[in-house]
Amino acid sequence: MEKPFLGVIADDYTGATDIASMLVRGGMRTIQTIGIPSQNLAKSLHADAVVIALKSRSIALDAAVAQSLEALARLQALGAKQIYFKYCSTFDSTPKGNIGPVSDALCVAIGTNTVTHIPALPVNGRSVYQGHLFVGADLLNQSGMENHPLTPMTDANLVRWLGQQTTRRVALIGTDLLQKGVEAVQVALTDLGETGGGHVIGDTTRDSDLAIWADVLQHAPLVAGGSGLATPLAQCHMAGRPAQTPVSQRGAGDGHALILAGSCSRATLVQIETFRGQGGQCIHLDPLACSRSDDHVNTLVTKISDSLKIAPVLVYASAAPQSVQAVQEELGREQAGALVEAAFAEIARQAVPLPQTNRLVVAGGETSGAVVSALGVAALQIGPEIDPGVPWTLALDTDGNTILPMALKSGNFGATNFFNKALEMEIPA
Repeated sequence: MEKPFLGVIADDYTGATDIASMLVRGGMRTIQTIGIPSQNLAKSLHADAVVIALKSRSIALDAAVAQSLEALARLQALGAKQIYFKYCSTFDSTPKGNIGPVSDALCVAIGTNTVTHIPALPVNGRSVYQGHLFVGADLLNQSGMENHPLTPMTDANLVRWLGQQTTRRVALIGTDLLQKGVEAVQVALTDLGETGGGHVIGDTTRDSDLAIWADVLQHAPLVAGGSGLATPLAQCHMAGRPAQTPVSQRGAGDGHALILAGSCSRATLVQIETFRGQGGQCIHLDPLACSRSDDHVNTLVTKISDSLKIAPVLVYASAAPQSVQAVQEELGREQAGALVEAAFAEIARQAVPLPQTNRLVVAGGETSGAVVSALGVAALQIGPEIDPGVPWTLALDTDGNTILPMALKSGNFGATNFFNKALEMEIPA
């Protein structure tokens, strides 16, 4: 196989799809694998970038580190020249990790003492100024992310937040230095490396800042952050090389789309209501009902099957923060999350093979992880972009056979009419 320039370790499935679409936008042929690719699958990959999607964002720290190091070893075996540790543009983590400890472990394994973090994604309203992460005009801890059920973000200061996750130095390269240009930033990073290294949070408020960071970091053995850096970094790597051949597309054909929404983000809640308001069929998955009846999911599948004969169907467990909190108080946070994931996994297992299901949209990282695992998805061929960071893909099994077209959406991503927009597009063939 051709050796990839770039190897990406992503800490959740939708985040992996997000960065894969950004790499394609930058001109790289990109394959996303679900979990560590098998030796046979790895041998068949022909791409400029390989994205390994893990489900390591919210798992136990030791397991997250171990999985990330295993992914690193596979990417190095494939010949990747640069490693990109991808996490969410809202820096989803807890004071204990997992971003800091995974970054530290990757540094040791690669043999570098400095890693620069560029979380920003300006096109989706994520910016970093003086080390503080903003979502639009709001500080991160005032954006709704403070209510995240698994990784509540209660501090927008990334230097301080990351500093709780690592014993190494966390430095800031702010806007004033960035505006002095590439050479000034490179000198600052060299000085940091020569005085012990550590983590660097990079201010980024606009796309032109990302271009500067890509120029600075194109030869770094390890970079970390959201997907914003991916497009200009890919452009640096692909300069002078032939552009990739676009994935072929086709119309929707027979059948209808199944949409599964587990995210409780503000964006997804608005997208659900927009879909409903435009006449879309919506079915509620109730975690409490799942806990009380083993047959609840089977009842839902029957209803979904009948509804898909008429039009697309959106199945949602998404709810406002107060409703989520009430469920968690009754069932426990981990139990509530596990019930929802298991329910969506079973719905996917039963509903995707139906002849009336011709494509699948999943909203939410945890939900996406449960669904692709249930369906035996081994890799995704990246197709046309629906909204920034969210492409249509073609889901493949371990032998490279097509399962169905699929879109995996991070909870916070997409326009208000995302679901309808996705359903109006041509899909990968």
